[in-house]
Amino acid sequence: MITFKQLEAIYWIADLGSFAAAAAKLNTTQSAVSKRVQELEQQFNVEIFDRTKRTARLTEKGAEVLDYAKRLLEERDQFVERVSSSQVLLRRFRIGVTELTAMTWLPGLVGMIKIEYPRVSIEPEVELSATLFDRLMDDTIDMIVIPDVFNDSRCVTVPLKAVENAWMAAPSLYKGEEELSMTELVNFTMLVQGSRSGTGLVYGRWLSSHEVAPSKTIHCESLVAQIGFTVSGLGVSYLPVPVTAKLVKDGRLRRLPMKTRLPHVRYAVLYRTDRSSDFKKSVAGFAEQCCNFETFFLPA
Repeated sequence: MITFKQLEAIYWIADLGSFAAAAAKLNTTQSAVSKRVQELEQQFNVEIFDRTKRTARLTEKGAEVLDYAKRLLEERDQFVERVSSSQVLLRRFRIGVTELTAMTWLPGLVGMIKIEYPRVSIEPEVELSATLFDRLMDDTIDMIVIPDVFNDSRCVTVPLKAVENAWMAAPSLYKGEEELSMTELVNFTMLVQGSRSGTGLVYGRWLSSHEVAPSKTIHCESLVAQIGFTVSGLGVSYLPVPVTAKLVKDGRLRRLPMKTRLPHVRYAVLYRTDRSSDFKKSVAGFAEQCCNFETFFLPA
């Protein structure tokens, strides 16, 4: 049977150039090191070192054995490192976000996770909130960051900060300074997000609670499309203030003066309750990283 002691002996003899040096490195005797090599050679009926030379030189077969020995020792070291670590044995982490997160602080979040968990492969996916929630329930994604609109006992929910939205339009659509009421606003075409969007659900419910029935609506499943349609003057829309700040500053969008302000949209991190305790511990760490972001912003 192959042992790690045998592989270590071969590795250090080849690396240091002699049996004596390898013995000193491994805190053992030269005869013990020689015995480990001989045992392996006898087991496979091969010669690993050319003993006709004054220095320890690998044979052709020995070089092949060394290559495998290095890989096995590296795997052994990684196994020991990960098992002894307080971090969960995660190699692949699937995180789902909406467009707003992808457009703002997702790069920062991924960077923070990589620093904390350097061996984890991050796989971000961008979808609508309802799609991400379905994926979470189907166990095809590990954690999602979406508006806090789903109350489900199968999930752990970690509240994050809220996002400010405001009614906006192209400057040519409304040039007045007088504050608009919701009754007046519904005379415009309203660009809204659908029911599979978390933000769409929040404001759809809010409009219904205020008995607001737009005369005409255009549904946009994509935030980028919603912004583009609004800039084009197709109608008024609720848009995230931090993301549209530059467009407002450049005069391509106008924040409409309103008598009634929109409620903020609170975001949350969700992950399943039925995962292992170690897995949940790591995901909770990722969620804590999300909480470090005070608001949604675009890089300067």
